[in-house]
Amino acid sequence: MRTPVFTGSCPALATPFDQNGNINYDAFGKPIDAQIAAGVDAVCVCGTTGESATMSIREHIAAVEFCVKRVDHRVKVIAGTGSNDTSAAVYLSQHAQDSGADACLLVTPYYNKASQTGLIKHYEYIAERIELPMILYNVPSRTGVSFTAESYKVLAQNPKINGVKEASGNFSLLAHTRFLCPDDFYIWSGNDDQVVPMMSLGAKGVISVASNIIPEVMVKMSHLCLEGQFEDASKLQIAYMDLIDALFIEVNPIPIKAALNLAGWDVGSLRLPLCALSDSHREVLRKAMEEAGLLQKPAA
Repeated sequence: MRTPVFTGSCPALATPFDQNGNINYDAFGKPIDAQIAAGVDAVCVCGTTGESATMSIREHIAAVEFCVKRVDHRVKVIAGTGSNDTSAAVYLSQHAQDSGADACLLVTPYYNKASQTGLIKHYEYIAERIELPMILYNVPSRTGVSFTAESYKVLAQNPKINGVKEASGNFSLLAHTRFLCPDDFYIWSGNDDQVVPMMSLGAKGVISVASNIIPEVMVKMSHLCLEGQFEDASKLQIAYMDLIDALFIEVNPIPIKAALNLAGWDVGSLRLPLCALSDSHREVLRKAMEEAGLLQKPAA
């Protein structure tokens, strides 16, 4: 029987860039340490939030290596290694394995819009070429393609495929997946505003954007769910909805990088085609952070 790569909360780490647009490794280590000190159960590097889509292969490999070394076995490291080029996904996954990562997170191939048969073949091909546990990543709002529960059932037969980060927001898909797949095909929420309802249907935790600025909250919320204390977890989910909404007021990771900079973390700017948060949205975000106690309110 498979064991889950992690249970609880895992931040999808933002990648700091310096003034020249290079990865700022001097600024990368401190937030990793802070997340671990806050009690997170794993960290995810080079995901959507980490702007992996605009990283070169060389940068991607170096960022994973840095994170693995910085974490130093304190928690699990999940490396984003997905691509719409199957051979590139294999290459990145093999390098993550060689770097000492604990698992790979593999988004569905985007733009190509593979059929369900193509999706299954893509992941089976990768699984034949690596030993690390694989976490599938379903985010159709970005990729233009979604798994079906029937495809999950097929892929769940592969012992290297540990489960899926589900960010479709489709609770019918979630329920049917739980019905069709074995209990050791694990699901994690990919949406910060749906952690509690997804965990009530059997998800094992969350791979979280919000954890970058509220790690303790996401740890507590997910762990309450794991303990079956859904009423208390729901109160946290609801209390932080305004902040979570503000963190997605524009496409991720634009708002979370703005939030981190507002909170004093030097994560720098974004890489084009992503650009800075608009002034009006920055004000919404700032107010939400103030209400959440993350920024000091200006004197009246």
